[in-house]
Amino acid sequence: MQIIIREGQKEDMPAVLELIRELAVFEKEPEAVIINTEDLVRDGFSETPLFKTFVALEGKEIIGMALFYPRYSTWKGKTIHLEDLIVREEKRKLGVGKLLYNKVLQYAKSEGVKRVEWVVLDWNQNAIDFYEKSGATVFDDWKTVQMDAKALENY
Repeated sequence: MQIIIREGQKEDMPAVLELIRELAVFEKEPEAVIINTEDLVRDGFSETPLFKTFVALEGKEIIGMALFYPRYSTWKGKTIHLEDLIVREEKRKLGVGKLLYNKVLQYAKSEGVKRVEWVVLDWNQNAIDFYEKSGATVFDDWKTVQMDAKALENY
């Protein structure tokens, strides 16, 4: 099996959306995905793209992806947030996720960012173990906070 990792392109977005939906099922929130392919194309490939992707290809089939975007830390400066990294279930345990992960970290290094950050569910012990083994720090004392569109209606 030869896996190629390359930057995502507009025509990859239907497959990227499928992977996003697969991740939502894995994370036990299958109904949470409300975006569509057009949103991904518009938001990722405009004059000021909101995110970048790397895709993993086996032959011509996209079997994994990483989606990330720039952020800014008042403590560190330029950072990257890794929003999602997913490999098709039947292709897991083959090192594809590690290739995508490494590609994002290499990209971050080449861009001179001071930190790459992401969120991992507390029950996803395989991912936690992988991240810790790679040298990442998994914090127990920080909580993720979100305000959804419904709550924003109050403002």
